[in-house]
Amino acid sequence: MEAAKNLAMTDQQTTIDDCTTVPQLFWKRVTESATKTVIREKDFGIWNEYSWHEYGDVARLVGLGLLSLGMRRGDVCSIASEVNKEWMFADLGIICAGGVTNGVYPTDASNQVEYLITDSATRFYFAEDEEQLDKVLEIRESTPSLEKVFIFDMEGLRQLDDPMCLSFEQLLELGRDYARANPDRWRAEIEAANPDDLMVLTYTSGTTGPPKGAMITQQNMMFMMQCLQGCYGIHSDDEQLGFLPLAHVAGRMFYTFSLIESRAVINLVESPETVVRDLQEVEPTIHFAVPRVWEKQFSTVAIKLKEATWLGRAAYEIGLKIGQKRAAYLKTLTRVPLHLKCAFFLFDNLVFRNIRRALGIDKCRWLSTAAAPIAPDLIDWYWSIGKPMYEVYGQTECTGIATANLVDDFRIGSVGKAVDDVDVVLSDDNEILIRSPGVIKGYWNKAEKTAETIRQGWLHTGDVGRIDEDGFIYIIDRMKDIIITAGGKNITPSEIENQLKFSPYVTDAVVVGDKRPYLTCLVMIDDENVTKYAQDHDVPFTNYTSLCHTQEVQDLVHDEIEKVNAKFARVETIKKFRLIDQLLDAEDDELTPTQKLKRKVVNEKYAELIDGMYQGG
Repeated sequence: MEAAKNLAMTDQQTTIDDCTTVPQLFWKRVTESATKTVIREKDFGIWNEYSWHEYGDVARLVGLGLLSLGMRRGDVCSIASEVNKEWMFADLGIICAGGVTNGVYPTDASNQVEYLITDSATRFYFAEDEEQLDKVLEIRESTPSLEKVFIFDMEGLRQLDDPMCLSFEQLLELGRDYARANPDRWRAEIEAANPDDLMVLTYTSGTTGPPKGAMITQQNMMFMMQCLQGCYGIHSDDEQLGFLPLAHVAGRMFYTFSLIESRAVINLVESPETVVRDLQEVEPTIHFAVPRVWEKQFSTVAIKLKEATWLGRAAYEIGLKIGQKRAAYLKTLTRVPLHLKCAFFLFDNLVFRNIRRALGIDKCRWLSTAAAPIAPDLIDWYWSIGKPMYEVYGQTECTGIATANLVDDFRIGSVGKAVDDVDVVLSDDNEILIRSPGVIKGYWNKAEKTAETIRQGWLHTGDVGRIDEDGFIYIIDRMKDIIITAGGKNITPSEIENQLKFSPYVTDAVVVGDKRPYLTCLVMIDDENVTKYAQDHDVPFTNYTSLCHTQEVQDLVHDEIEKVNAKFARVETIKKFRLIDQLLDAEDDELTPTQKLKRKVVNEKYAELIDGMYQGG
């Protein structure tokens, strides 16, 4: 992969193409690559293209429109929307005009929106549509900082008559008027940007208390753009698929800021429901996703194989063994023997290419995963079907990446080594500590939490880890999640949970057992795959809850758990389990916006169910 170009870091200040701030670099791309396509968005089945000039022009009008309404440098503007071009236009308009962008998950309930607006002192709010607008209007009497709401999609709102609300087009018109009266203001705001300026607020999921707003500066993000380019190299002709929420640091890093660094193209999905089809159409050249996405892809293949002919299954099994042998050479960076190359070439054309095309990853140079633990066996599977996958590690609090497996320096099961200009050490109790120019300024309005998390320049991650003799870093678990059984045995639940999630029938799992005599588990089944299993085996059910309570599904999950138990010592095996019999989505308290079960919430909400597994010994 291409090495990073035109990158330099001096005195903790990152410079990319002679620019030290995101607004400067963004406007350089707008002016020098004006006609090049940067955004493609699918709308009603058609992919529409937008150039850097169009990106810059709409962003400029957004920024100037906000300035005309009195936005001051450092004011917070919030955006609540699915991933779309308007999100990106508004984001860069806010940032270039000196504001601070705060992303709001579109699944957040109105009380969560109220907290985010109040805590961040948001003055201007961008709502995607009527659904997002209703949440704001419901709580606006208790959000005194809020002044204006702008709506991207006015469907169903044409008759709206509310002095607080403007359409996105009306905001752009204000920008046009302001530009005519103040022709030099936009360029002045871009030049006024400073590397130390606060640029982005990203709120944590709040699994251990109210969400905290991580304060990301211009310098933080410029450094992360440099890190990402240095690790993997994103080319100007690369294609990505945009489907992760832009309120999450990973989505912003890959879909917005990596584009500004590399001038690559982002293809924005039509809706969350069309991701699979859009991925097949786009066939991106690089692809980052969280473990839940990779697990779902593997599950899809596993279920399809059950429907294949015996010949198809046999070809897959033989090919997979050949792929594993080939991958073993690739992983040690040694030459693959000719006979193995030829054998893999045959099965690649017979089996794996079709699988990769169905998953939309056939043209990918590399796959990347982060944001949650992933089973090493799953990474091995992607290598075996012909696509290298690299696990990276970081947090919102260090603006993204801190460690990475690289193309020529990796170890599966680890999260790689510390990237350039990042220091990673272990504390006396093996907590991972990070020091880098990417470490945030702190948490918005939370000095005590900041002091707890960032001490003497070191970010205390809350993750337990180990570092091997070659410098590869391994994440053991969250410090607060380590289980100590009644017998005094320390157990890492995430390792067991990752193996369970490798099953096509299990979406997520929470292992329980702290101060208990043995381990138990709460399981969330994969609705689609288990429903199909029930239909194929004539299992009667009426809804998701009744499906969970059928004996056949209970036996199915029991068998999957026993397969995992066989990989662990007796003290680490799951003795009993219960199914979460409610179909959850991101609006439920149990799930984070990135679809991870919140261990603390699950333990509290299902305490009676958990206690029942320990009654009678």
